[in-house]
Order: sequence, then structure tokens, then C-alpha cells
Amino acid sequence: MTASVTLSTNAVAIIPARGGSQRIPRKNLKLFNGEPMIVGSIRKALTSGLFERVVVSTNDEEIATVARDHGADVPFMRPAELADAFAGTAPVIQHAIRSLDRHYDFVCCIYATAPLLQGRYLRQALEALRAAPDKSYAFSVCGFGFPIQRALLINEDGNLDAMYPEYRHVRSQDLPAAYQDAAQFYWGRSEAWLRGDAMFSPQSVPVILPRHLVQDIDTEEDWVRAEYLYAALKAGGEIDG
Repeated sequence: MTASVTLSTNAVAIIPARGGSQRIPRKNLKLFNGEPMIVGSIRKALTSGLFERVVVSTNDEEIATVARDHGADVPFMRPAELADAFAGTAPVIQHAIRSLDRHYDFVCCIYATAPLLQGRYLRQALEALRAAPDKSYAFSVCGFGFPIQRALLINEDGNLDAMYPEYRHVRSQDLPAAYQDAAQFYWGRSEAWLRGDAMFSPQSVPVILPRHLVQDIDTEEDWVRAEYLYAALKAGGEIDG
């Protein structure tokens, strides 16, 4: 059952979705599970019951139309200087916060290309952030499938070498676990976003996802893997909506 929004939540979701994409053309509008990719993120935000408003930040009229048709707000168009391949997420969210007509205590950036996003983890992250008033952010991470200290490089001669030679003879079970950004969502306090507090820092609370619910989408190979994962999770009843 969808949770109802409470006034104490005072939260907005912002979904960045620029029109250009170099590696996967029109990625945010490419069909995934029969609908434009961005629609899944919009729906998860709307049905989570956590947000008073779901806003899409885009420079693209077609994306804006699709977003509005599926229940999101597009109250402004993103300026060109924040819509090229070099625009970072933080400046885009800062622009969106400043462009809204009211203040929200909590702002959640949700990526448009997060088809495995689960509402229960969005809620868990908000609860974690609210329980830690001294922290700026809470966002999704997952463990690496193998110790990063054992990573390999291919050198200029085409031969393998250890990225961290000092760990060659350390047992994998003796190495500390490492985590990666799951590239799904980033909850933050409005003031933290506007100050530009560092995301990857002790100012953030981790929300750990199982690896099978994580797939960043930057390449065609990533896209295919995401389709396989989504189909398997849907068949197994693990997609919550």
C-alpha cells in the first residue's frame, strides 16, 4: 500500500533529465519495459508517498511533455549552461531548489535512469537522514563484488599489473569492504545542497542496497544488463511497483 504524505515530510523530488546523451542517444526517453525510461523514476517518486511534489529539471521540450503527461511538474526549463555533458548533478539541483516557489526541508535527487529503484529504500534513506540531524545527505550504495584492493590494470605493454601491489599477499577476507555509489537517489537537506556540502564524505549516511538491485546505465551494455535484471526481478516479485 502506498504511504500517505505527511506535512512533516516537507520534501520534494527533483529528477534531472537533460536532452543530450552521448553514449545512449535520447537515453531518458528510450523505451524501457515498454515506456520512456524517465517514467519509471517519476512513478516511483509519486507512489512512494514521500514527496509533496515531483519536479523534472530538463532543457528538452519532449522530456518536459512526457514528464507532465505522467504526473511530474516542470515549472522551469534548465538553462543551457547546466545542460551540457559537463554539468554536474549538484549545480543542477541547486538551480532547481532556487527556482522553486517555496522552501522544502528535504530534497531528493532521483536519477531518470534508475529502473531498479525501490520505494522502500527511498523511505529508509529519508528516515535515516531525519534521524541524523548533524548529517547532510543519505544516499544509496552497494558493495563491490570483489575486493577493490585486488583490482588489476592493463599497462601500456598490454600486460596485467596490480593496481595496489601492497595488497597482493593479503587474504581477501582480511580486506575492508568497499562500497560504490548506486546511482539511484540522493536525499539531502536543502541547506546542504545549497552550501555545496561534499556528498562523498562523512556528512553522508549510507543506505546499503543488495548488488542485484543496482545497475548504473551509461553504456549499451549497461542497458542490456538492466533489462535482464529488471525482467528477473519482476518475475520474482521483487519490483515494488
